[in-house]
Amino acid sequence: MSSAPKVLVVDDTPNNVKLLADLLGVKGYAVATAANGEEALAKLAAEKPDIVLLDVMMPGLSGYDVCRRIRADPATALLPVVLVTSLDPMQERIKGIEAGADDFLSKPINQPELFARVRSLLRVKSLQDEVARQADALKEWNLKLEERVKAQVAELDRLGQLKRFFSPAVADAIVAADQQSILAPHRREICYVFTDLRGFTAFTDAAEPEEVEAVLREYHAAMGAIILRHEGTIDRFAGDGILIFFNDPLPMTGATQHAARMGLEMQASFAPLRARWLKLGYDLDLGIGIAQGYATLGAFGFEGRWDYSAIGSVVNLAARLCAEAQQGRILVDRKTSVALDDGFVLEPVGPLSLKGYPQPVPAFLLKGVSS
Repeated sequence: MSSAPKVLVVDDTPNNVKLLADLLGVKGYAVATAANGEEALAKLAAEKPDIVLLDVMMPGLSGYDVCRRIRADPATALLPVVLVTSLDPMQERIKGIEAGADDFLSKPINQPELFARVRSLLRVKSLQDEVARQADALKEWNLKLEERVKAQVAELDRLGQLKRFFSPAVADAIVAADQQSILAPHRREICYVFTDLRGFTAFTDAAEPEEVEAVLREYHAAMGAIILRHEGTIDRFAGDGILIFFNDPLPMTGATQHAARMGLEMQASFAPLRARWLKLGYDLDLGIGIAQGYATLGAFGFEGRWDYSAIGSVVNLAARLCAEAQQGRILVDRKTSVALDDGFVLEPVGPLSLKGYPQPVPAFLLKGVSS
């Protein structure tokens, strides 16, 4: 409502209209006028008054008819209407209430009563307008809240997908930074770890499917927890093999050290698993290969199925070293051995003749951390 409330005065007698307009104008109200019911309804849309003073007896549409029309329109259903009449007050009040009037004035007009009723209904109108504004604000807030909830659900879904590939800390960092471009193919030096169960093929040939599933579930759970602790990125699970890399998608200080410590912890955690499986007749052991070098990394696949993976010779080298790592050993390549500091114990075991490599490859046994 504006600083000067607007009153629509409706009466078919010009003198009555002028009197009410003059009285209200002196008090600072803005005044619009109409000489009949049809004109009054037209002025409602054009002038948007805050209150209507409506004569009852008019040619054409009576004041009751106009009042009913006002109440029937959702845009004006709550607009204050005062019926002005010189007829029997009791009978007119009943008809006026039935038509939807808010208040009544008798002719001749009593000025103090006129101003009192106008002020009272304008206060009501002001409260109604405030409620409407709050309702609109609440509606807008709800729409924004729905949009925020949708965005957050999408973000959670995205985070859940990212956690398929990355440690929770890395996935959170990607979402927080909105670095979707990280998933695009790129080149980076990484430390790649390949783990594999020795004797798994023979075990699957002799064991029941339920036994194989139970072993893999236990193995993956134990190794997966270690991978997450060391913030490794899981390339994929390949049956009994687990492929992990470090220093991507986000750069990591001491990536090679992280990989070596993870391998040693896997080795230590595997020992009780192996002992328990031997009691069940499962002769399984763990081999781990670690290599360092450049690879192409990113999300590869097709719409509906994407895998975040590393492609390059470093992956093949880690796999070949893993294949040579018998009896629970950890074999690393020359670059990895050079990158590891004096905190680790290494022993040369090569050169090794590896499948796919024309020349023997230097290799080193990772035995533990130095005391």
